[in-house]
Amino acid sequence: MSGAVAGSSWFQRFLLPGFALKAVIIGGGYATGRELAEYFLTGGPWGGLFGMVFAALLWSLIAAVTFAYARLVQAYDYRAFFVALLGPGWIAFEAAYVIFVVLILAVFGATAGAIGQALTGASEYVGTLLLAIGIIVTTALGTGAVERMFKYVSLLLYAVYALFLLLGLWNFGDRIAAGFSTTVPTTGWMLGGATYASYNIVGAVVILPVLRHLTSQRDAVVAGLIAGPLTMLPAILFFICMVAFYPGIGAETLPSDFLLRQLDIPAFHWLFQSMIFCALLESGAGAVHAINERIAGVVRARRGHDLGPGARALIGVLLLTLCMAVANRIGLIDLIASGYRFLAWLFLIVFVAPLLTIGLARLLRRPSTPLAGELPS
Repeated sequence: MSGAVAGSSWFQRFLLPGFALKAVIIGGGYATGRELAEYFLTGGPWGGLFGMVFAALLWSLIAAVTFAYARLVQAYDYRAFFVALLGPGWIAFEAAYVIFVVLILAVFGATAGAIGQALTGASEYVGTLLLAIGIIVTTALGTGAVERMFKYVSLLLYAVYALFLLLGLWNFGDRIAAGFSTTVPTTGWMLGGATYASYNIVGAVVILPVLRHLTSQRDAVVAGLIAGPLTMLPAILFFICMVAFYPGIGAETLPSDFLLRQLDIPAFHWLFQSMIFCALLESGAGAVHAINERIAGVVRARRGHDLGPGARALIGVLLLTLCMAVANRIGLIDLIASGYRFLAWLFLIVFVAPLLTIGLARLLRRPSTPLAGELPS
């Protein structure tokens, strides 16, 4: 896949990358509030907000450099990107990304199971299985289907989070004000924001297939800068509502479900939990689609044709079988608290540090010919 798609719209050039990045990041802990409790609420209400703004700024910076470098070297899957950036060291990112996918899909599976059980009382396996089927079907249909899902789920998601904030302010606005008036130390917000940003910013290379719509380096930089705020906005709206029940809500496995019970509006409870399921679907589909496109790049280079729906579905089945098995053995809180911090350090080493040194230096030189040469398998 190379070059921009003819007739790319303003939405595809500037907003789709941000929607896609949000799609990869929001699943699991973000959508349920678990990650926000783990990395931001510990710094208190104001410290949490500072940390979230800091994380959004980091996302904007790294996404802008990532998108610009990807377009420079014409790399629209993560394997091609890291071959150009790291040379033979590209395999280090591949190993790190496999760990990442196993972990996040395990989190998504555990979360979908918990949501299904909370709503219907059914076994956790039901929600997990429905999520797996949705991911497999969507990714089997290819990039176009994944992009359409990013667009429509994003519109649903922003609308539901905005409504959630309005209902929260109406029902316990006084508690939110009291929470922000609480005098607590704000220490640690920068570390929390940096940690959260570090393991999540890998989404910037997960979504490389949607960058085929960019028409210039200006498009790449603007799309990257917009991506940070677009990605963090729903989290900030949700965090404000969480402050109403600070600090106790920090111990909840599903803070979203706790807040919905406090609102006690059954119809909205179903709407919000359904939206979270859709967020899990777009996140999981984005992660699996990145692997499909990585494999498809090799198939196109060697055999001259694309990866078919059947092969894409089979890859999804194999990945999800492994990841959902992990989900059933390890709890959601342990997965987020331990595994994500490990990933933060891993991606700082194999992605962020090389990008902001080697990648940025090459961007500033602006070579006239692509750097991506022939790609190994």
